[in-house]
Formats: sequence, structure tokens, C-alpha cells
Amino acid sequence: MIEKKDLIKYFESGCKKANNLCIGVEHEKFLFNNKSNKRINFETASKVFNFLEQFGWKPIKEKNNTIALHKEGKSITLEPGNQIELSGVPLSSIHHNCSESYEFLDELKKASKNFNLKMMATSFDPFSKLEDIPKTPKQRYEIMTDEMPKNGKLSLEMMYQTCGTQINLDYISEKDFIKKFKLSCFLVPLSTAIFANSPIKENKLNGYLSYRSYVWQNTARGGLPKSFLEDMNFEKYIDMAINMPLLFVFKNGSHLRPEGKTFKDFMEGKLSILKNEQANIKDFETHLATIFSEIRLKKYIEIRSLDTCEWDCHCGGPAFYAGLIYGNLDEASEIINKWKISEVLNAYAETPKKGLNSIINNKTLLEWGKVFLNLAKKGLEKRSIKNSSGNDETIFLRSIEDVLNNNKNKADLAIQKFKEQKNLEFLYEKI
Repeated sequence: MIEKKDLIKYFESGCKKANNLCIGVEHEKFLFNNKSNKRINFETASKVFNFLEQFGWKPIKEKNNTIALHKEGKSITLEPGNQIELSGVPLSSIHHNCSESYEFLDELKKASKNFNLKMMATSFDPFSKLEDIPKTPKQRYEIMTDEMPKNGKLSLEMMYQTCGTQINLDYISEKDFIKKFKLSCFLVPLSTAIFANSPIKENKLNGYLSYRSYVWQNTARGGLPKSFLEDMNFEKYIDMAINMPLLFVFKNGSHLRPEGKTFKDFMEGKLSILKNEQANIKDFETHLATIFSEIRLKKYIEIRSLDTCEWDCHCGGPAFYAGLIYGNLDEASEIINKWKISEVLNAYAETPKKGLNSIINNKTLLEWGKVFLNLAKKGLEKRSIKNSSGNDETIFLRSIEDVLNNNKNKADLAIQKFKEQKNLEFLYEKI
């Protein structure tokens, strides 16, 4: 039987030494058939996976279906609508994160060329109607498809029509976690505005810069809870997590429906579907992954508020956050500690439409973006981790500098091109 103290120890075991902090990056891609502009189905995704095995990837199967690949700690998985996701390993510098992303994208481009597919780095599927998207045959996605819409009207759009970028960062103690988690939560509106890249739905402008963010705000178990902005610690996070209903439980290779029970019920042996078996730490890990908030805690902090994009901001987002959280935490925290929680939540609700024009503490997010970009730059300079050419990690901030200097994020540019070109071909990446 596990108790709350065991769950606290679980998060404490995630503490890293100050000289051993890593950055992990995860990002998703849409693949489309070249001739039809239709999303790939599972059969095509399987062919892509088989093709990628030549690069050293090993298959992971569920009921004879290859549902994922793994290599040297990395994994490639399929999201519910066959979006392809790379989950990278924790690495010591943005230089390494970028190399990892670039290598994966190069492999994926070769696969796309081989099967006459097109890759797209936008954060909401601009073509497909929800009902037309082919599904991935995973047990847990079947349960999620049934359950998620009950508590979030756009949950299925989140599952089948969005792509995002995620940044994973370490903490060295609970006190350090509290500061990093708080800063990450307060900066959600800012990263939403800078990386907004989902203004089109079903071949039309949807009225948003980050429609993905709007979707996640209307997704079950998602969003930015007010409690996350109030000095969250390990115990508070555990209380929130264990009192949340279970989405599913995974036992003996099967995903089971827990009939409205919470994880606390599971800890106390109150799940009849498991003959009152009590939860273990592995079950807790599974449950943590079903919390879909903008910022999430595992044995590291997950920042999930960025629209996906091309290779440049697979590097820019991690560089921005590493510079702030690893290189300039105190100075950045000093600024957000003067912000009102109500204003942050208001900006969070408005930013999907207003982008960099949203306001916190009498300044636009454009103005705050320049302030935090400068802090991130100083933080990366302080880290002073250089590549073989002698460049430090600040080189990866250029895409963000462009956004802030021109007051135009990728969504603004996409809207402009769509109005000029009257088609969406420009959204596809060159292969």
C-alpha cells in the first residue's frame, strides 16, 4: 500500500544536483498524404515506423500493432489522430536538444519523401474535419475518446487535431521546484503569445492566433488552475492529483475503466474492477500522465504551453526557458511576484485571440516578452555552454527575437500569407 508520504518521496527522488540539470524536448508533427491533403491513417503510420527502423529505432507493440519506437532513451509515439511525436532524452544543453530534433526531422523527411507524404509544423490541423481523422488503435485512446468530452467540450479536438511542443526541466529541491513551477505557470500567457501558430481551421481563418491554446483551455483535466499560481508544493500537487478522477487504470497489459473513482480510492483499495487491489507507484505515474494542464509535474517540470513549429523554435522555446529557469530564476521570479494572479488568468483567457497585445500589470506581452528575452539571454550567457564553433546557447533565441522585434508571431505571418496566396500550401515544410 502506498501513502501520501511515498508520493512525496517520489517527487523528492526527482531532485537533481545543481551541476546536472538537463533539458528534454518533445514535439509533435502532422503528416498528410501528398495528393489528397488527408491525414495519414494508422496503416501509413506503421509504414513510416517500419521505414524508421533502418535508423536504429526498435518497435514497441500493442496487440501486434507497432504503436511506438525507441532508441537510446528516446521514443517516437503516435497521438490519437496519428500525429507523430518525438520524446527526446534529457540533455545537458540546447545544442544537443537541437541536434536531436534535427536528426529526427531529417529521418522523418526521408520517410515522408519515400511514401509521398507532406509534413506540417502547425499546431492545429488546418484542413480536416474532426470526424474525418483516422484513429490510432490504442486502448487508452478509445477510453479517452469516450470519457474526455464529458468534462471538456473541445477535448476531442485536442486529441485528434492539435500538435504541441513540450519542454522538460529539472529541479534541485522542493524549494527550487516551487519557484520554477510558479514562474513557468505565470509565463504561460507569454509563451502562448510568442509561439502562437494555429490560426486556421477547416481551410478558414478561425479568429485565433493560437486556436490550440483555446482548445486546451476547453479540454477535460487541462488548462491553468488558479492553485498552480499559488506557490504549489509537492503535497499540494499530490492532493490535487489523488483527488482527481482516474481516466483509466493499466493492469496486465489492459486499460480498464475505473467508473468515476479517484486515485485516492485506488490507494485505499476501493476499485471493484481490480478486486480492491491497491495502487502502487507505477499506477501513480500512469495517473500523472493523464493530467493535461499547461504545466505539469512528474519527476521534472513539464512546460506544455507552446504551439509546435519548425526546427528553429524547437530550439527557441527550450533556450528561452532554460535561460530563465536555469540561468536567471531569481530575477525572473522577482518580476512575476509583482503580478496579480487574476491578471495572469485574464491574460491566459485572452491570449489565444489577442496574442502579444494581451496585458499583464500595465504592459503588453510584447513588452514583457522583450524583458524576459533579455533575462533569458543573460541566463544563457551565464551558462556559457558553447558548441564546436564557439557559439553559446543564445544563438537559439533568434526566432524569438524576430517575433518580438517585428511584433509578429508565426500565426500573424500565416494569416498574412493565407490572405495573399488564398491557399495553404505554404504551411507544408520543404522536404
